[in-house]
Amino acid sequence: MIATLLIAACALPACATGTFNEIKRDFKPSDTLVLDRNGELLQRVRTDASVRRGQWVALADISPALRTALVLSEDKRFYEHSGVDWRAVSSAAWANLWNTKTRGASTLSMQLAGLLDDDLRASNSGRSMTQKIGQTFAAQVLEQRWRKDQILEAYLNLVPFRGELVGIDALSRTLFGKAAHGLDEREAAVASALVRAPNAKAPQVAQRACGVLKLMQPGVKIDCDGLDMFATAALQRRDFQASEGIAPHLARRLLAQQLTPGAHPSSVKSTLRAPLQRFAVQTLQQHLRELRGRHVEDGAVVVLDNASGEVLAWVGSSGTLSAAAEVDGVLALRQPGSTLKPFLYAQAIAERRITAASLLEDSSTQIPTASGLYIPQNYDRQFKGLVSSRTALAASLNVPAVRTLVMVSPDAFHKQLRAVGLPLKESGDYYGYSLALGSAEVSLLSLTNAYRTLANGGRFSEPMLVKPAKITFRPALDARAAFIVSDILADPLARARTFGTDSILATRFWSAVKTGTSKDMRDNWAMGYSSRYTVGVWVGNASGAPMWDVSGTSGAAPVWAAMMNFLHKNEASRPPAPPPGLLQSPTAFGQQLEAARNEWFIQGTEQALFATDSIAGSARPSSASGLKGLKTVSQQAASPARITAPASGTILALDPDIPPNNQRLSFSAEGRNLRWRMNGKEFARGNQVQWLPWPGRHVVQLLDASGQVADEIKLEVRGAGVKAQARR
Repeated sequence: MIATLLIAACALPACATGTFNEIKRDFKPSDTLVLDRNGELLQRVRTDASVRRGQWVALADISPALRTALVLSEDKRFYEHSGVDWRAVSSAAWANLWNTKTRGASTLSMQLAGLLDDDLRASNSGRSMTQKIGQTFAAQVLEQRWRKDQILEAYLNLVPFRGELVGIDALSRTLFGKAAHGLDEREAAVASALVRAPNAKAPQVAQRACGVLKLMQPGVKIDCDGLDMFATAALQRRDFQASEGIAPHLARRLLAQQLTPGAHPSSVKSTLRAPLQRFAVQTLQQHLRELRGRHVEDGAVVVLDNASGEVLAWVGSSGTLSAAAEVDGVLALRQPGSTLKPFLYAQAIAERRITAASLLEDSSTQIPTASGLYIPQNYDRQFKGLVSSRTALAASLNVPAVRTLVMVSPDAFHKQLRAVGLPLKESGDYYGYSLALGSAEVSLLSLTNAYRTLANGGRFSEPMLVKPAKITFRPALDARAAFIVSDILADPLARARTFGTDSILATRFWSAVKTGTSKDMRDNWAMGYSSRYTVGVWVGNASGAPMWDVSGTSGAAPVWAAMMNFLHKNEASRPPAPPPGLLQSPTAFGQQLEAARNEWFIQGTEQALFATDSIAGSARPSSASGLKGLKTVSQQAASPARITAPASGTILALDPDIPPNNQRLSFSAEGRNLRWRMNGKEFARGNQVQWLPWPGRHVVQLLDASGQVADEIKLEVRGAGVKAQARR
């Protein structure tokens, strides 16, 4: 019978136990470590929900107190026997003969053999005789092949402790909130007590731990009551978070892209730079603390490498400062405000509708649309008059941008935005002319990569979270237009009208930058690039709540500037070289609208003088004939007189909460010596007039210099008006 059992035991896989290095190599933590490009830890993320294992811990990194406690409680002759403690076996047999309770004869080597071989694992009813003999034989094989320190190290990393916890790393971090090397004698005693009875109640664990502590400290009085309270508290703790580190949102995104279902790799390498990521987190949190009184609690930062598209920093939220820290601000869709304007101006320049020196009118305008009048306003509610395209873009003026979109058309601009990687949900006609001011929703990642397209001279490629084998670019913007727009965004003098000459947007090295604020101050952006990097910053509230008195330069811009200065602390940034097909030529402006300067033009669109009278026409070279849509005042005067606003069919509703005398409708027209008639009666003269609305249907006629009706519109006013005697 005994011979048969020995033969059966030798037939078990235990006879072919793997080497220590093989067991260590095959160990699979329940966490995946997300590493930066140099192998530095960024984030630890739990990817296996079936069990809770930490990392494999070397014996030298495990507390000496725990090693001592485990040997004293489980196998006090561990360093003396060769796998089986025959003295313990005989004592156990004698005790069983007399029905006396003993500790048992299982050594650490025997227990490890049971952990390594599924065929030797105990069932709910315990091990069979065959399993026990196999376990004994396997333990002796282990002792022959492995050193004692390897056996102890493997055991501490593989032994189940409590519930889902397996291994000392998971136990020490969950119950004690520290690494295994930091366990003191009291914690070591509790851990050792859990080996014998992993799921025992707290009083039993404390009683067992007290006995272990007495073995560790002979002759010392042990406070077992205090140990009971300590054990109870420890068993209730759950300090081992499912995700921990400085890049939680990046880790979540990367693992979602890289892992197949059921895969649990021990580590994944990303393109991030750990020092840059830490600086981005700290800078964002510090700035948001300064803005706390302005109802701002969230933000996000992305840094891209221009050449490769590799993501170098990804901060999805402000962490503990946020009430919605799980929301990834890098991927969330939000209105980008004025940050879409560079792509609009680039498209208009590429299509030769404007140049960087073309004059655009920044004045009150009413644009008829299918849903009514669209009346754009500037950020400061003021108008600058005639300005060049360079000034209009750099100073972020809204009305000139909308006028430019009228030339380009919303549908064409929509196609351009999709070309630079902004996947807008709706059509261009859906957004209408408000698309020029960022009424669509985009993510910070896609917008930052679109600016990277500008930095790369109009060439687009996808952003990367892992090092790409090959980078594939495709043309998305005219290279000449991209260069001109970059030159404008890098021009501190051009942006001075809005931001001043000492703006935080100015850097000591070459950089191009644009800010944006969405409707009701819900989102604030700073987007920009140097010759090497593109940085995008969003500041706002994940809830969509508006901020209080946060501008482009006080919201996201300080974080952008800090990131750029950090990136170029020891690295230069130089202006890009102009692509073929561009020339720089002296340009002047009539009536001293702007200072004369050397301006960049696409060949064939250059012009020496831009003015509001016939001087501009006579100074215009024949080579500029390829420029679409430019008119001087003399050319406009030759055009027929017409009403430009409001549109015919406009319906106005008087607001009952506003005094009727304060609700006036503006009319505008093109032409000279104009007169206005309302329902057959003349009421005003000039190109810009106002009228006090009166309920009813009205016919408005425009008379030219000869007194002939040149244009006519119909409109309707609804609501209560002022008394008849108050009308004028």
